[in-house]
Amino acid sequence: MSENVLCNGCEDCYPEDKIKEAVCINASRIYDSCSDKDCLEDLPVLLTKPAQCMIEKAANVRLNDIEVCSVSVSLQPIPFNKGFYAVDMTFYFDVCLDVFMAPNAMPMPVKGLAVFSKRAVLFGSDGSVKVFTSDCGTELQDGQTAASRTCPKASVQVAEPIPLCAKVADKRHIPCMTQYRIPDAIMRRYGGEFVGAEAEKQVLVSVGLFTIVQIERNVQMLIPAYDFCIPHKECVSTSEDPCELFSSIEFPTSEFFPQNISCDKKKSCRPTE
Repeated sequence: MSENVLCNGCEDCYPEDKIKEAVCINASRIYDSCSDKDCLEDLPVLLTKPAQCMIEKAANVRLNDIEVCSVSVSLQPIPFNKGFYAVDMTFYFDVCLDVFMAPNAMPMPVKGLAVFSKRAVLFGSDGSVKVFTSDCGTELQDGQTAASRTCPKASVQVAEPIPLCAKVADKRHIPCMTQYRIPDAIMRRYGGEFVGAEAEKQVLVSVGLFTIVQIERNVQMLIPAYDFCIPHKECVSTSEDPCELFSSIEFPTSEFFPQNISCDKKKSCRPTE
């Protein structure tokens, strides 16, 4: 433990000899985690019928932007390997395409959906107890008795995906793609059903993806307690005068001058010798 511990939100530092007591808290402990860098090549893009009609007549397409709109995560214990779990993840990408109907024509925006699944095996310890809390009312007692052993929780952190490229391919020359069940909430984002096997052409995109997967479990931990964290700063009300609020904002000089390639965004730039 370091000599000084700073309480979050407080300016006072408490040395080790000021520890008042040891307290037991309920916290989420991360038992295992992993990071991954995936280059997803030639992901098929699902399109609605109006968008697919444009692709059938398109001269070329360009990948404008892509974002992860949802991730489905499921956790399953691995048989004969106690404490290990398989984390199955399905990523749903919202794909924004620029469609060129002619070589020199202005691009037309089209949105579609790309899906990718992967699995990670992580250690999540083992628990065989049932947990009942006072959060549930008496009318849910029947549902509580159906609880099985405690399971850990899996979480997935996703950085902004990197759009690499897009192309249009003849669907007859593409191997059969994996069939996914698309959640209704995602289907409603695109306003209709996606075109199936009747399409003649298929848009394929390549994406760079960075993820961190972790398994955590609620545990009781003993930690040193210094004092209650009492705020020492008074709340300041905002001014109703918009010009007064604007005058407190510094001039954004860096927005008008491009940053040197040798500058680190996280550190101050130093002049090159």
